[in-house]
Amino acid sequence: AHPRLWFALLDRKTEAVIKNFSPHYKRQYTVAFCKHVQDELEQHRDSQSQFLKTKPKAEAGTVLYETELLHFVEDLKKWKDRYVVIKNDYTVDCFETKEAYLKGLSPKYHIVPAGGKVLTSEEDYNLLSDKHFPDPVGSSEKEVAQAFVQLPREFPVYLWQPFARHSYFCFQEPEAQRQFSAVLNDCVRHSNHDFLKQTTYEVEAFLEAVQFFRQEKGHYGTWEMITGNEKEILSNLVMEELLPNLQTMILPKMKGKRNDRKRAWFAFVEETYGLVQQQVSEGLSTLKEECRDFAKSLEGTIRSDMDQILNSKNFLAGKIKATVSEPAQKCCTENIQPFLTSILEELMGPVSSGFTEVRSLFDKEVNEIIQNFQKTNDITKLKENVDQLMNLPLSSVKMEPCYLKVNLLQELLQDLKSRFKVYHIDFVVQRTQNFMQELMENAVYTFEQLFSPSRQADSAKVATTIEKVKLRVLKQYDYDSSTIRKKIFQEALVQITLPTMQKTLASTCKPELQKYEQFIFADYTSVIQVENVYEEILYQTLLEETLKVIKEAAILKKHNLFEDNLNLPCESVSSLTDLKTPSGSAQTTPAKKPSTARVEMSDTDTQSEETLIVTEKISWEKDHDDSKPSDKEAVISVNTAGNQASKNEEVITDISEKQESLARRSGGSGRTAGSARRRRTTPPGERAADARCGAAAERARGTPGAVVRPRRAAPPPPPILLSTSPLAPAAVTWPPAPSRRRGPLPLARRGGAEPGSGGARPFPWLRRGRAGPGRAPPPGAAAAAPPGAGWAGAGPGPSGSGRAAAAMSGAAGCRGGGGGGGGGGERGPRWRRPWRLLALGLLSASSVLAAAPGAGAMSKEEKRRLG
Repeated sequence: AHPRLWFALLDRKTEAVIKNFSPHYKRQYTVAFCKHVQDELEQHRDSQSQFLKTKPKAEAGTVLYETELLHFVEDLKKWKDRYVVIKNDYTVDCFETKEAYLKGLSPKYHIVPAGGKVLTSEEDYNLLSDKHFPDPVGSSEKEVAQAFVQLPREFPVYLWQPFARHSYFCFQEPEAQRQFSAVLNDCVRHSNHDFLKQTTYEVEAFLEAVQFFRQEKGHYGTWEMITGNEKEILSNLVMEELLPNLQTMILPKMKGKRNDRKRAWFAFVEETYGLVQQQVSEGLSTLKEECRDFAKSLEGTIRSDMDQILNSKNFLAGKIKATVSEPAQKCCTENIQPFLTSILEELMGPVSSGFTEVRSLFDKEVNEIIQNFQKTNDITKLKENVDQLMNLPLSSVKMEPCYLKVNLLQELLQDLKSRFKVYHIDFVVQRTQNFMQELMENAVYTFEQLFSPSRQADSAKVATTIEKVKLRVLKQYDYDSSTIRKKIFQEALVQITLPTMQKTLASTCKPELQKYEQFIFADYTSVIQVENVYEEILYQTLLEETLKVIKEAAILKKHNLFEDNLNLPCESVSSLTDLKTPSGSAQTTPAKKPSTARVEMSDTDTQSEETLIVTEKISWEKDHDDSKPSDKEAVISVNTAGNQASKNEEVITDISEKQESLARRSGGSGRTAGSARRRRTTPPGERAADARCGAAAERARGTPGAVVRPRRAAPPPPPILLSTSPLAPAAVTWPPAPSRRRGPLPLARRGGAEPGSGGARPFPWLRRGRAGPGRAPPPGAAAAAPPGAGWAGAGPGPSGSGRAAAAMSGAAGCRGGGGGGGGGGERGPRWRRPWRLLALGLLSASSVLAAAPGAGAMSKEEKRRLG
């Protein structure tokens, strides 16, 4: 009768759990799918900055550990020699012999250590196992003292699991025991949390559904049985409800010695758990298939109506926040905020010491590589040592002292049990240890990318190169360590304190949530859930307080935490040539937008090339008869070669400062005349702004941190492709293609004077009013003009040159004149900045020469060169 009752109870409980869990999962699946589509449309990316390179995942099936040991076979109640293999899926396979493993045979036992605990003493195992064997009969002291498993050797390792079969191993030496227990602890950590690290929307939906399912039963906060994959977690939910009934039904009817009853009970629980997993696996597969089909039918609506969905959700959040914000803030102020600082202090000590230990271990291992190479000077041996360094994160024995530093959290956070009802801090401990291992993997991988023994030609410099690479990696490690630790602190503080807020507001705020469903459009009720919006509001309220506390700790430089002053989504350098970058800079910092008011130059000592980017808006001002002004931007990039021997440096903070600097180089008379004309024609507001910028530039000349550019001779400008415009009907490329003709093209054939005669020039650098003598040409004008061509306005010209200027004034709307003798005509537009005329001059050159009266006939070659 008992087996039938047991199976009936098992089926009934499992079906009930799946039936009650299904509505939560269906709701959270559509919500998570909608969020996934939103992230896909908006192309959200992780903004967490990182300097170390992320190590790619290893190939599946990589062996991490293998050895021969003694394994206790429960069915035979005997110890047997087994060959154990642990791969990077962190499961334990027990083969009968090593030959069976090499032949590819199936293992005798396959152990998934999720939720397990590793113990190395019989006393600790007995204490833990007795907690999960509520013996109603009672036992004598003699029975309690008897060994549960007789040990053939001195050094055992126990793997306890809550619902699965316990495993027992034995070793002859303590070193082998330590190594295996360390590897087994790694397997437990990864089996517990590797599933939770996944960022797919299906995993997110499942975890949210578990949380709401347990809240429905009055359970808030972390649950120690959220370990393993979906099937294991849902089976744990079933066992949580089923186990009390089984204890009442089965335990009182057991007879025999205490160890026999204990062994029989564990075997019964294991068998029950296996049956539950089979039934849960079938029900979960059917449930997921239904959710996928439903989400697929909604995908079109979600993509097309995403804006309306977000607006509806924001409107709903505003309504809920108006009601929930005040009691949530009150709960946070009274019950949570006063204790956040003390909790953070307790967290920072062990966590930071663990990351510091990881840093010291990496430093120590690299120093040993340097010392070994200095003794042997052998490149082949160096390569072997570097390959061994790559396996350092997987060396459980070497990493174990780092992990033990974090275990102190179990003792330091005892007050949380009474104040915040937090009884399980293992989640924080194991997650932190996984982060430590990942950071070590990134550190050794970055070291490998920066240093390659096979590329070292000069063995005398190898030790120095390794030291430089090590220091570089350690600096990047410090930054990444600070970022990860702040993330750990943030998650831990929220995880510890959020259940208190949820439980406090559950009786007052949660019953009122149903009335807010009327604010959701009928088409969006499946993708917007009131309970999710409510939880997000509570989470954000608490998150703001935790971030304040963490920021204060970073400002005070506690435990070497860095402030988040800069958002630098950076990755590590990929070669040794990048080691020249200053330590405080980023390797792949996104390019900044060029400023419209200043010129920025890189002041890196070792850079061999600098790029000057000047962006300026050219205001095309017309006469009062012309149309409205239009703005155009001219971006001039000048690549200048580095010259460390140059001692003349100039601080350029403004376009006007650059103009005056160029004017000073051209001569005093031109500077005086140009300054006078600028004062007469510049509006008062702009003139005042120019004066302030000039004063700021003068003050910046001795200021540390000012942007400094060495003064160098400008190289010839690159070819410029000019777009079509009213002044240039066709695109013109300047400089023109080289001609077979030797020497410059005579300007007399185009109606102008010979070079050097002071006549009209092909570049009309014209201003309103008379051209002042000795005016300096704009930057690049001399380089852009053909050989022998001067700058219009640089000197007096004969009156005969007015014909080309007159034609130019007709084409460009400007008053012509080559110099003092060619004046006359209306006052044309005034150009405030001489170097702005470069673009206009190049644009109008071909039009002016072609339209000039009296221009002689040009050959085909000349027409081709002039466009």
